[in-house]
Amino acid sequence: MDDINTLRRILRENRVIAVVGLSADWYRPSFFAAKYMQEHGYRVIPVNPKYAEILGEKCYPALRAIPEKVQIVDVFRKTRDVPPIAEEAIAIGANVFWQQLGVKNEAAAARARAAGLETVMDRCVKIEHARLFGGLNWVGVNTRVISAKRPRWLAY
Repeated sequence: MDDINTLRRILRENRVIAVVGLSADWYRPSFFAAKYMQEHGYRVIPVNPKYAEILGEKCYPALRAIPEKVQIVDVFRKTRDVPPIAEEAIAIGANVFWQQLGVKNEAAAARARAAGLETVMDRCVKIEHARLFGGLNWVGVNTRVISAKRPRWLAY
């Protein structure tokens, strides 16, 4: 799904996101995207067998281990690793199968669509939310270093 209205509706109606491949390292794109979504009112459920907790949330080893309803399955994995994740998303009754920027497994998307899930490919959930709901000031790490104001400590 690429049209703006569909993406806007998906992000408005689906508030529980399982992030498959979420890293606990603050500098990884998955961490930054999940933190952004969390801070914009979404429930983020980490899925990564390497960690016990990420962003203050219990981390699960697989989608099937999550005890609550997941609406969006957001995949931060290599394209070749996606098909079994699509099968798990179908098995748990997710509404949306979302492959992150750079992740494009057509077969997995077709399988998810055939099972009734909406699919998004090669798009970042954070970037789309920012673009569609006015959070573009959140693009990148806001260190407040870039400014049009001249720093006071410079001697000129």
